[in-house]
Amino acid sequence: MFNALYFRTFISLVETGSFTQTARLLDMTQPGVSQHVRKLEDYFSLPLLVRMGKRFELTEAGRQVYDYALRLFSEHEQFRHSLEQDLLEGGECRIASIEVLGVLLYPFALGFMKNHPRLRLHLRFADNQEAIQEVLNRKVDLALVSEMQRHSDLKYVEYLQEPLIVVVPAEYQGNNLQELLGLGFINHQQGQQQAGELLKANFPEEYRGSRQLIQRSYVNRVHLALDAVARGLGFSVVPRSVWEASTWQQQIREWRLPIETCWPIYQVSLKEKKLPERYLQLLDDYLSWRQGTDIR
Repeated sequence: MFNALYFRTFISLVETGSFTQTARLLDMTQPGVSQHVRKLEDYFSLPLLVRMGKRFELTEAGRQVYDYALRLFSEHEQFRHSLEQDLLEGGECRIASIEVLGVLLYPFALGFMKNHPRLRLHLRFADNQEAIQEVLNRKVDLALVSEMQRHSDLKYVEYLQEPLIVVVPAEYQGNNLQELLGLGFINHQQGQQQAGELLKANFPEEYRGSRQLIQRSYVNRVHLALDAVARGLGFSVVPRSVWEASTWQQQIREWRLPIETCWPIYQVSLKEKKLPERYLQLLDDYLSWRQGTDIR
């Protein structure tokens, strides 16, 4: 008798290489795992495993059944996803986002899901290149990035302009660029570039480039750069959304500058594919919330 659960068990067994781990992963007993394998062997009338004590190897039939099972579940997910494409109240939002936007988008999206109980969210933090590749590989429907990489299959739409800000320890009292630079710089993945754009716009005569930034610390997670600032180790330049999502707002503050500099965020999707309404609703509501306007 055909049973998709048997195939799920078999996939897990092959990928873990262990009856014990498979049983734990699927909340089953080891005899239950063995029974599912035997059911598959009976269904195909072929041995799928060669057992060697606690170890096993796949037979040729076992390798073919494993490949078939992977295709079976992949096609099932694609079919289910296609049925949900135009649903607003239900379905899945599959998004890859750079961290500077995602740290605030994710908690907002959780609130959005409270009002849409049938909605599911898959949000992955990635750098620009990784996020775009996720779209091209059809692992996500939408990427939110800060750089455009031209590709004939991709469509870019500017989504928002994210203001950059200087963040300093709460007790910092300096009032000029030299005193700020004297703190030392807390760098992150795009820190030097963002600092360069903001400081050059506000100090065109004094700021001469990244060689003036004395790096005290580097971390590739931008929100963690604020931890170092909170400990008084230096200053950093981050998008405002990172500051707004921070848990260190009592220990750090914005060092205000007269000229605003913004970091563009783009929506990226496949040209051939129309985004379902639920994506557009989520993005529109988030943008309205960030801009301080009413959300529908």
